[in-house]
Amino acid sequence: MEDIDAIAVLQDPVRRRLYEYVVAQGREVGRNEAAEAAGVARTLAAHHLDKLAEAGLLESGSRRLTGRSGPGAGRPAKVYTRARAEWSVSLPARDYRTAAELLAEAAEQAGLDAGLCAAARRRGEALRGSAAPCGGLEEAMELLAARGYEPHLEGVGSAGGEGAGRVEAAAGEAAAAARVVRMRNCPFHAVAERFPPLVCGMNLALLEGLLGADGPVRARMDARPGECCVVVEDSKNNDD
Repeated sequence: MEDIDAIAVLQDPVRRRLYEYVVAQGREVGRNEAAEAAGVARTLAAHHLDKLAEAGLLESGSRRLTGRSGPGAGRPAKVYTRARAEWSVSLPARDYRTAAELLAEAAEQAGLDAGLCAAARRRGEALRGSAAPCGGLEEAMELLAARGYEPHLEGVGSAGGEGAGRVEAAAGEAAAAARVVRMRNCPFHAVAERFPPLVCGMNLALLEGLLGADGPVRARMDARPGECCVVVEDSKNNDD
């Protein structure tokens, strides 16, 4: 299916709400949960979720949401997560990814890491403009969300199924103490996969410039599979 056809599937407002909810969770989501979040009947949610999976925007599977196994555990439920494929539309067609990969390859071979990071930091500062350094994690999350990083407090909103409330409460206490923001999406993912040290270093420098070096938050490298390589945290976390 062409990218434009896949993206067109999101034109339906209910379908788009369901997609955005599944994406925001960063985990498998069942039909009942998605239906409740979107405010629609389960049958309607199931129809739209399957359409999203057919379009390649979501991936589907099955598992027991109760966490139990064996006799009496119930039948596995259908669950959905964001698809790993990327979709983009440009009219007329453009191929910026190839250009970015060629430039990254040339920069890496020429040892231009330091120059690239300096340029990225300046760009981050330019994006911040005359504003003061970021005032806290909540403000940082707004800035990151606006740039497509999909930030979330570590450990919050990742539980599902039976016992989710207890897990989320414990995670919330841990997050309040640690105050670490992770990001489910890397806007430079395709190029970062091929040139991780170069592009991740550039990403870190960009966010350092955007958030400000002298404020109460700081960005640092902490790579984790499936997430952005950079995390943002309270500066006081590392004052010890």
